[in-house]
Amino acid sequence: MIICSRKKVPLHKILGHQKKNYKCMKKIGNIVIISIFFLGFQPIWAEIPQIEITNQLITAKLYLPDKEQGYYRGSRFDWSGVIPELKYQGHDYFGQWFPVYDPKIHDAICGPVEEFSAIGFEQASNGGEFIRIGIGGLRKPADNRFERFGYYELSNPGKWTIKKAKDRVVFTHQLKDAAGYSYTYEKKVRLVKGKPQMILEHKLKNTGKKAIQTNVYCHNFFTIDRQPTGPNSVVKFAFPVSITKENPLARINNRQIEYLRELVPPETVSFTDIQGYGNSVKDYDFRIENTKTGAGVRITGNRPLAKIIYWSSPTTQCPEPFIDINIQPGETFSWNIIFDFYTF
Repeated sequence: MIICSRKKVPLHKILGHQKKNYKCMKKIGNIVIISIFFLGFQPIWAEIPQIEITNQLITAKLYLPDKEQGYYRGSRFDWSGVIPELKYQGHDYFGQWFPVYDPKIHDAICGPVEEFSAIGFEQASNGGEFIRIGIGGLRKPADNRFERFGYYELSNPGKWTIKKAKDRVVFTHQLKDAAGYSYTYEKKVRLVKGKPQMILEHKLKNTGKKAIQTNVYCHNFFTIDRQPTGPNSVVKFAFPVSITKENPLARINNRQIEYLRELVPPETVSFTDIQGYGNSVKDYDFRIENTKTGAGVRITGNRPLAKIIYWSSPTTQCPEPFIDINIQPGETFSWNIIFDFYTF
């Protein structure tokens, strides 16, 4: 389903105004485009598997993994834990941030979703298999090049099991003998009793004969109150941030990122060279706040950072903290990500 066309049409033609008023119309057009992003267009399909959980303070909707009818069926992100809606004290934290939807588009996804690096791609023959945790076995194409944002045929979907309680969902993905790898991956999305807090609890057990070496990061597609990315959007770090490449649209101010103006499509801001963190778990600590609506979220983890990058568009702000994973056969690796929602 196409939500809006990618064909570029001059705004003065769209809006039917004279060329002399084009600058004014362009400004209005940018506002319209951003509004379209934030209207929350979702495919109106009753068939999409989904559930709702609550702890009386937070209410969240989750889409469930399904290779036939699932909301997301791409080959980039873990299929579990897709959260298109989370509300706390009248504030919205997640939603559709992209203009074009298709279940196999690599970034047509919402919430604090996670991406594992590909395993076994270089070793696979053309037409052979490689794997991505939370997706399954994927078919290597004949051109022998890995495209992170490409789509790959799902050759072994594994088996998904889902258990639900009022305030939590447990996703379990079992993959057997895909490219010689086997694992049991469990992700629990839990709302903490009596607190405005959500925890993602992970366990990854290597049930095969090959070591599993990968990394994973949480993309954190936050869309707080559908507000556009700009001077009201502040991202805070637990450590003094340093970078080597400046950006004309945003700046680093000691421990935080500040925007110089609102972003308009197709502008993005990214910092891929963030430094200043150490080996301590205490550096896995970030905040995203909107000073206009007074809503914020704190994100912490229980594993040290391997890397941190930052990316944003006019509709979402995304600190992306990485951790490394190295699991020998028979071993289990676990990690947690904690989200504390607040107002100010």
